[in-house]
Amino acid sequence: MSYFDAASAAPLHPVARQALLASLDEGWADPARLYREGRRARMLLDASREAAAEAVGCRPDELVFTASGTRAVHSGVAGALAGRRRAGRHLIVSAVEHSCVLHSAEVFASGGGTVTEVPVLRSGAVTAESYAGALRSDTALACLQSANHEVGTEQPVAEVAEACREAGVPLFVDAAQSLGWGQVQGPWSLLAASAHKWGGPSGVGLLVVRKGVRFAPQGALDERESGRAAGFENIPAIVAAVASLRAVRAEAAAEAERLRELTGRIRAGVARSVPDVEVVGDAERRLPGIVTFSCLYVDGETLLHELDREGFSVSSGSSCTSSTLTPSHVLKAMGVLSEGNVRVSLPAGAAEEDVERFLAVLPRAVAGVREKLGAPTPGPTAVTATDELVVDSLGKLCPVPVIELAKVIGQVPVGGTVRVLSDDEAARLDIPAWCQMRGQEYVGEEPADRGSAYLVRRLL
Repeated sequence: MSYFDAASAAPLHPVARQALLASLDEGWADPARLYREGRRARMLLDASREAAAEAVGCRPDELVFTASGTRAVHSGVAGALAGRRRAGRHLIVSAVEHSCVLHSAEVFASGGGTVTEVPVLRSGAVTAESYAGALRSDTALACLQSANHEVGTEQPVAEVAEACREAGVPLFVDAAQSLGWGQVQGPWSLLAASAHKWGGPSGVGLLVVRKGVRFAPQGALDERESGRAAGFENIPAIVAAVASLRAVRAEAAAEAERLRELTGRIRAGVARSVPDVEVVGDAERRLPGIVTFSCLYVDGETLLHELDREGFSVSSGSSCTSSTLTPSHVLKAMGVLSEGNVRVSLPAGAAEEDVERFLAVLPRAVAGVREKLGAPTPGPTAVTATDELVVDSLGKLCPVPVIELAKVIGQVPVGGTVRVLSDDEAARLDIPAWCQMRGQEYVGEEPADRGSAYLVRRLL
């Protein structure tokens, strides 16, 4: 079995396992107590904080441990906004932030704040200019991930942080995906990360608040972690998390080079061997182990099951899954194809032979799913005299509306149109993406009695 979903959760690093077991005997006591067992626990906690701060590039007293990366985000965003309430009630986020950041933004907006969502390029990256343009006199906080969790695109954090610094606005960085590979550069103000992303145990997050940043912790508090993370510290897990962070950092340079070569091989191999596929995300400025692609005429959930049967654990941002009826907000913001989406995120130590076997299996798996769904096959199609056809795909989920569009586009003359009726949210993204991939003109969307009508003009 080949585990290719490290962006969701990396396998527990051997060093983390060793540290966890060793610290269970030493780190169980209350580190706030002055007796021998408490002092031993406090020494482990303090040493872990110092090591984590060195890895992040901050002072030890700027870093606290939280119960998860999500908790670090929620606490960090809420505390920064509350601390700068007098400055204003305006928050900036990118359109591709992790859902936990966007959920924090929703809570802020429901309380009367205003939120600006900065769009991204088709590569998934923002521009520093777009963030600078979103800054206002009442901006309290800006948020930007260091790298995207779905497509691997790295963001221009240093440039955005500099623009925020010049405007006197703190920048909050979600560094969950990138911290295992290196420090986040630039004059950022707050940072959050999660240990299970780099091979530490789940249930440990980091929150960093730079000195001088106005911060007012929200919710019920206690004396733990400088009043920023309530509850008894899980010292064995913290020790294991920091030990694994140091271990992966020591291996990062060599492993990054190796994984970049493997994911580059996947990017090229998928584009070469799978027809009608779009490889998404920035080809150069990306995390080492992530490659994402979308396949036309494919049900994402079925494809994931097929790959699982072949021994590959991958994930998907496709709307064609049982867990969601809407496309991934990341793929939607990028304007790329969402159907048949596959994210491969290689863990440290991924074997070259597993990657080669994946490339051998994938074309067969995609072809099998397309055959089951009745996807169109290449070949000449008779042209009728009808200038416009209407395809009724109401009540049908992706990728069926696009499949039905592809089957009839050849039945109208060049210049003729096809009107696709669909109430599937994914059609709003996938039909324009299909037109771009197939060289046809997407005219636009019109309201219909049910759902929407998507108008496509045949050019080829």
